[in-house]
Amino acid sequence: MIGIFTQIGWFVAVGGAAATTHWLVAIACVVSWQLPPLAANVVGWLAAFLVSFSGHYRLTFRQQRKSLATACGRFFLVSAAGFLINEFCYAWLLHVTDIPYDLLLAAILVAIALLTFILSRVWAFRSKAS
Repeated sequence: MIGIFTQIGWFVAVGGAAATTHWLVAIACVVSWQLPPLAANVVGWLAAFLVSFSGHYRLTFRQQRKSLATACGRFFLVSAAGFLINEFCYAWLLHVTDIPYDLLLAAILVAIALLTFILSRVWAFRSKAS
């Protein structure tokens, strides 16, 4: 059985890769395609979901043995909920602060990570036997 500290380490590594993917894709969409930051954030999240789910399923929560289809569906709900919070906060903070969009997005991505870990561990990837 994988220890909690090892699991947290994998979560940070996979989450870091997914957050980096999210951030880079979103910024590239703004710079290259002149998408508004909120629209670019959606594209970044979709790209990051693929990185996040595959890494968490194969590494972070591999011992929890939830079926691929069930884990993917549940993790999509967790990720989508986190993204909705992300998008709402991002929209509001873009409106009420002068913080550059790229720094603001980075801060929000970090803030959502803890919620994602908890929901993933206790529900998305958990099998009945875990």
